[in-house]
Amino acid sequence: MAHKLVILAYDGCQLLDVSGPAAVFGAANEAAGKPVYDLQIVSADGGLVTANCGVALQSKKIGGQPDTVLVAGGSRGLKAAMAHEGVRAWLQRVAPRTRRYGSVCTGAFVLASAGLLDGKRVATHWASCARLAEKFPALSVDAEALYVVDGKVWTSAGVTTGIDMALALVEADLGAAAANLIARHFVLYARRPGYQSQFSPMLQAQAAADAPFASLIDWMQDHLDRELDVPTLARHAGYSERSFYRKFTEATGKTPAHFVEDLRLDAARTLLSKGMALKTIAGRVGLKSSARLGQAFERRFGMAPSLFRQMHAAA
Repeated sequence: MAHKLVILAYDGCQLLDVSGPAAVFGAANEAAGKPVYDLQIVSADGGLVTANCGVALQSKKIGGQPDTVLVAGGSRGLKAAMAHEGVRAWLQRVAPRTRRYGSVCTGAFVLASAGLLDGKRVATHWASCARLAEKFPALSVDAEALYVVDGKVWTSAGVTTGIDMALALVEADLGAAAANLIARHFVLYARRPGYQSQFSPMLQAQAAADAPFASLIDWMQDHLDRELDVPTLARHAGYSERSFYRKFTEATGKTPAHFVEDLRLDAARTLLSKGMALKTIAGRVGLKSSARLGQAFERRFGMAPSLFRQMHAAA
């Protein structure tokens, strides 16, 4: 039998919170050549719901007992969804009997208002983390993670992270090969694990830095195994060393050395989760030796790389 999976939508929901995961589960059906997921978009009253961008979604009225429930996030219609008695009662009835339930982005507020996240560690969009923690003190907000799995509760951060979480759900159901096939089909640059921070050093710097630093950061990411000292970076950016150091630190909020280490350790976490040997990773990310990698990793993340790999290699 197909796995019955529903995504709760409402007027003002974020379109990609619905369509992103839905596309992943639809692709899983295509890849399997059979309906692995019986996917439905549901809402309080059924019929058309209008996403925050103006696109209308056809939905069915909430009811029945799904295997998996996901709640979409939103802004304009979020308070109404949280306050809707029918939605709250339905979630409280079906969630305890599901195999798993969760949310994308601020959909966590809807689950929390129904008392379904008490005592759980959860994720939501970085801009809403403080508000979620303040409004619902019985839960624990992970302000950095892309998505969090706590028992049968799956919650993700903002917008595109719903795709990352949906791929992880597919992997849990069908294996890594199926999830990787879908990721390649979607032309994703990489599958992002849940522990990866919402605040990636590269993305933050690209958002803050003007040319030529934006292109320099791309080059740095592709050449982590090289010597990325100030003379090398200054020469590549076309500045004197002194001028480069000052301008780069102003643009990114970090010294070049600190920024390069952030990039290297971020890359190291991804490679560790793939089970790669420490010595190989150290060479690839430019940290020279496994001992140096271990020292930097423990200083930044508070655990040895080997322990991190043990915890995340299966994922």
